[in-house]
Amino acid sequence: MHTVLSPCGSLEMSPVVIVEKALERGLDIIGITDHNSTRQCAEVYRVGQQKGIAVYCGAEVTTKEEVHCLTFFENFEKLKAFQAYLDKHLPNLPNDPEKFGHQVWVNADEEIAGQEERLLISAIDQSIDEVEAKVRELNGLFIPAHIFRPSFSVYSQLGFMPFDIKPDAIGMSARVDVEEQIKKHPELIQFTVLRSSDAHFPDQIGAHYTILEMENSSFEEFRKALHQVDGRKVVELR
Repeated sequence: MHTVLSPCGSLEMSPVVIVEKALERGLDIIGITDHNSTRQCAEVYRVGQQKGIAVYCGAEVTTKEEVHCLTFFENFEKLKAFQAYLDKHLPNLPNDPEKFGHQVWVNADEEIAGQEERLLISAIDQSIDEVEAKVRELNGLFIPAHIFRPSFSVYSQLGFMPFDIKPDAIGMSARVDVEEQIKKHPELIQFTVLRSSDAHFPDQIGAHYTILEMENSSFEEFRKALHQVDGRKVVELR
């Protein structure tokens, strides 16, 4: 989901609101993926630790082909390294808050801790192959998002799933019939499918989700579930 940091995210999407709404909806794990930034992750993770919900931290990267890809990292050292990569490759285009929305990150008391001046919904100057390579270098997870969406998806921008990338999973939105799409695109049968709310507003949290069968909510268990090893797997998409 997105936080207050994403310009398209509601200013209500603070760490406390996100965690409390996720718990209210019965979620055990949430993923924080703001556009081209990880700077709100640590505070959501901290609040999640306090309140008993697992938080996977990463970003939703817009590649230079304008493909949205989810990335997740196992610790803050690797998250920091990926943030440095994003800072290096995000173009220096100023955000207009009146037009696109505010880009701030906040603490648990909803006090502003910082502001990103560059427009986060811009495409970085790295290809999908280069983004995946960086994620692999940091032992992260790489998941093309909402792959059949009419815009900002692998199929809308490229028309196919590139043969030289190896996603850990692929995302499909709730309106997509997964079985029908795999029949149309048999190259996708090898990938685990995930579904999420892609929430931008509190009321959207938990609207759609994936049920995973894992021993616990650790990052490595999540990796195993995506690759369906050692009995871990995706059980259901809702």
